[in-house]
Amino acid sequence: MISWRVQSGPRKCVLFDVDGTLIDAVDNQRRVWASWAGRYRLDAAEVYRVALRTRPMETFAEVAPDQDPRECLAALHELEDEDVRSGVYAAFDGASQLLGALPSGAWALVTSNYEHRVRGRFARTGLPVPRVIVDAAAVEEGKPSPVPYLLAAEQLGVRPEDCLVIEDAPSGVEAGLRAGMTVWGVAGFPQSQAAAAFARWTSLHFSTPPHAIRGAAAEAGRAPGRARRGRRRRCCPSKAVRPPSVRPVARGVPP
Repeated sequence: MISWRVQSGPRKCVLFDVDGTLIDAVDNQRRVWASWAGRYRLDAAEVYRVALRTRPMETFAEVAPDQDPRECLAALHELEDEDVRSGVYAAFDGASQLLGALPSGAWALVTSNYEHRVRGRFARTGLPVPRVIVDAAAVEEGKPSPVPYLLAAEQLGVRPEDCLVIEDAPSGVEAGLRAGMTVWGVAGFPQSQAAAAFARWTSLHFSTPPHAIRGAAAEAGRAPGRARRGRRRRCCPSKAVRPPSVRPVARGVPP
């Protein structure tokens, strides 16, 4: 069990994406979109390719412009709700320990999905649920707009510059950066997009404990000229938590 002491000081918060960051839902998403494509006799691979980079209504407009988008959305919601009830989900290694070690009220979920599905998946994987969840219904503009992350900061009662975003997708990283927050890329974050994040990790077993994660956001707004010079290091997924002396050199992480 991970046990970390939290240092005193100004309150900082961590904002997590969900699918692909905390929960492995890639196979579930692929199956849902394949089933949806089958209903409209569309190429499943092409539909999924588009769905990965757009919100559902934008996906429908591109792959099924002759269909009623409201009916398309209703069909997708039906399939997604059924998947939450019957699909197989797993939390990424380290997710439970990380969330359990963070102070209550110091973190939130920011997702392009809907809250009831997130709660269903978290219940099935045993992950704790925070007080603040910003979902697709809470905002009119989704990622890469900064609106979802700004709303999460507002609901937590902290400034954007006091937040650290943990993301796995380029659109989410862009949203966090546009919100003025520090961003760390994790899990399946594309190597080609690694430069967009201030640090990139291959697992949720960070080499820095929660107090350093929270403190990272505080450093984000200081000495920006110095921030980008560091060389990024990635933690090894085969090891749990590295000794405190092994730390990434990246923006928002104290040397």
